[in-house]
Amino acid sequence: MKRLLDRSRLLAVALLGLTVTLPASLGVVGTTSAAAAADDEPAFTQTKHLTRSIVFDGQQIEIDSRDVTVTANRTTQLRGRERIQIDWTGAHPSGGRAASPFGELGMLQEYPVVILQCRGLDDPSLSPDQQLSPETCWTSSRIQRSQSMDASQAVWQQDAYGTEADRAAKSGLVPAPAECNDPPTFSTHITPFRAANGTVYASCTAETMAPEAAVGAAFPPAEMAAFSDTEGNGSVKFEVRTDVENESLGCSDTVACSVVVIPITGISCVTDDRECSKAGRFASGASNYANEGVDLAVSGQLWWSASNWRNRISIPLGFGLPPDACDVLDSRAPTGFYGSELMAQASLQWSPAYCLDKKRFKFQHNKMSDEAGFNLAENGGGVAAFVSSEHDTKGADPVAYAPTAVTGFSVGYIIDRPGNAGEYTDLKLNARLIAKLLTQSYVASERGRGHPGMSANPTSINLDPEFQKLNPGLDTVAREAAATMLSLSEGSDVMQSLTSYIAHDKDAAAFVNGKADPWGMKVNPSYKKISLPTPEWPLLDDYVAPSEQECYQQNPAPYFTQVAAPVTSLRKIAEGVLDAWPNVQTKCDRATSSDPWKIGRVDRQGVGTRFMLGLVSTGDAERLGLAQAALATTGKNFVAPTPSTMARAIRLAEPAEDGDTPFTLDMAEVVKANAYPGTMIVYTAARTANLPKDDAAKVAEFIRISTTEGQKSGYGNGQLPPGFLSITRSGVTAPLWKQAQAVATEVADQKGVTEGDGSGDGGSGTGGTGGTGGTGGSTDPGPGSVTEVGTGGSEEEQPTDAGDGKGDGKGDGKGDGKGDKTDGRADEQELVAMPPTTEVSSPVAERMLPLLLLVALVSAVAANLVRLRHLRRRRL
Repeated sequence: MKRLLDRSRLLAVALLGLTVTLPASLGVVGTTSAAAAADDEPAFTQTKHLTRSIVFDGQQIEIDSRDVTVTANRTTQLRGRERIQIDWTGAHPSGGRAASPFGELGMLQEYPVVILQCRGLDDPSLSPDQQLSPETCWTSSRIQRSQSMDASQAVWQQDAYGTEADRAAKSGLVPAPAECNDPPTFSTHITPFRAANGTVYASCTAETMAPEAAVGAAFPPAEMAAFSDTEGNGSVKFEVRTDVENESLGCSDTVACSVVVIPITGISCVTDDRECSKAGRFASGASNYANEGVDLAVSGQLWWSASNWRNRISIPLGFGLPPDACDVLDSRAPTGFYGSELMAQASLQWSPAYCLDKKRFKFQHNKMSDEAGFNLAENGGGVAAFVSSEHDTKGADPVAYAPTAVTGFSVGYIIDRPGNAGEYTDLKLNARLIAKLLTQSYVASERGRGHPGMSANPTSINLDPEFQKLNPGLDTVAREAAATMLSLSEGSDVMQSLTSYIAHDKDAAAFVNGKADPWGMKVNPSYKKISLPTPEWPLLDDYVAPSEQECYQQNPAPYFTQVAAPVTSLRKIAEGVLDAWPNVQTKCDRATSSDPWKIGRVDRQGVGTRFMLGLVSTGDAERLGLAQAALATTGKNFVAPTPSTMARAIRLAEPAEDGDTPFTLDMAEVVKANAYPGTMIVYTAARTANLPKDDAAKVAEFIRISTTEGQKSGYGNGQLPPGFLSITRSGVTAPLWKQAQAVATEVADQKGVTEGDGSGDGGSGTGGTGGTGGTGGSTDPGPGSVTEVGTGGSEEEQPTDAGDGKGDGKGDGKGDGKGDKTDGRADEQELVAMPPTTEVSSPVAERMLPLLLLVALVSAVAANLVRLRHLRRRRL
């Protein structure tokens, strides 16, 4: 209840459009801004002078002195699970590099840069409960907060910057709670965690940690002990979390938080204690994969000690409104728009621009398959649908399509380079490789080797010579997760577009039809000659792998289906890639030896050995900071998703003759032009007849707002997030803008001709649940987009102005291909369980029938020709 009340207080501020600038740390050189002036200008920069001193021969001697500069690319309008880029220079080179920097796994390093998310700000003018301290910094394990050992090893007791209380045998939380099992002869320091609700967690055992730190928690650790190279430089993507993901930490748009960067320089010693004076046992740049012991005085475990804490650089954060902001702040019933998940990130930011303005309606996006959303909009269950292609109309009412967003799909990935050399960021994929993944043509493990017709195929994609040729230097470790690309389990226009990319590639199509690749790999016989493109990818393979293991004998199931294990949403895929947590369902588990075996999801992959691919939206990928693959076009060209490469695709989009149905975006032409193959147009589809007047006005208003102020790039309320190309009045997207305005008028006027001339009232679209919220205002340009690789031509500086003169030379007759797309969706419609379409009639029309007949006698020929032409257009 308190949380709801706190959020309700946002209303006054939000309505006034106020923004809050959080103060930077005092006493140091630093700047922070809500929006960087250019893409390469950081939103935050701060430099701090760090020193370390020890006692030698009775004198205090400074043994290290450095100027460390920390930058961050974004600090405002952040969302939960979003990753910000943090870079630093001038730190002490690290030694004893751990296999993973996250959580307690990163503690066994020397001179790391510890990065934490903490509640509060570095501002002494604030009340104590609003200032950050080690007690408000989140960690996921006890070892990161509490130490208990023999006094001879307890180097924090020699800290020159500590108080007498800090250097006592028992420090921090004193006395220690009984649950801590504190040996009386040991020196102990406990750094408790103080939650946002005031609860103090001792954090001295697993049982005394905050609930979000429990074993098997929903989210993996985000805090890091990062590695600096031999020059003292480093770079990480740090995931920030809100109270939605971590209620105990409690960060939100009303609760200020910071990212605290602590370059470990070492404990400054008040005595000549030998342990305190140690400078590390690992050479700079060396690894510690064996998890050997490190010198505690220069490790990340003592980040909370006075010597280290004083060296912190804190980055103040500003969060956007939570996803449920409109539900909390606006009691009006929502007006539901249904359909494409490609709109999720845009809807998240657009929603508050409606619900916080009482002159507008309360917009809500309910995400589902394009077909299901279209069916709801057509039969009156929703006012409009978000779709990316034309869908069959089953009722009498005409439907028009307003271009609303240019975005697309991509292959998101997390791949580690061998030797713990960091993430691989230059992935190239062609259509045949994607076809191999979708058709489950990699055997995944020795369990799949017995599948008929596939015994000679590689185990996983990283062992495929074709993949290795495009992406040299990666490891050759066989993995089930690398034998698949996590994908969707339900119908989607995204899958239609992805499989169109495969279908239009000669080599990929030949592989699907049974031709072996040049290295002898063959398609899984279960998918041979599958009809492409298709809006829904079927699970056709029923091979049950034989096994001597009791677990698999008790749970027989199609093996390749367990490996593919598709999910219901693009967001789930994106978070799976973010967490490096494949959805492969082959893990054997049971509580006790007497319990039956169960098959479940495999564990998260460890840093250094991660390899996972997933079908994601470009909006989600940009929001979460995921790497996105460059896709093959012509020759040796590979194109990544950027505004310029999307603009190159949109330049080829051909409008329909009727001016209110979807544009034709021919995949063959897109590939030929070295444009991004994953580019898609999302439309607002709505009826132009028999939609209730109030709903029609809302849909028209939405179309006009979303294609004007909604196309301004940024992270604020009503703005367009990264992963989208702006639709503008001029430039390559001008035809889309023009059609959107025309459709808005059609929807508002409701003068469309229906089959049977029915003109009764349609169902209202008010209502719905599970909509998305938005953010506060910002013009932050956002993270750098994925770079284009080898397109063979120059990128347009301003995508919206690129390529004028679209109209000439594109050719006629593209409408024939549209019919094939429509026919291909019959199966998907049968799979979606939706309310039946109802015939709509009008008593008013019946009473006016004699008058209508009289008019028809005067102009029968002209009226019938117009009507027949309109109906034929709807059938296409």
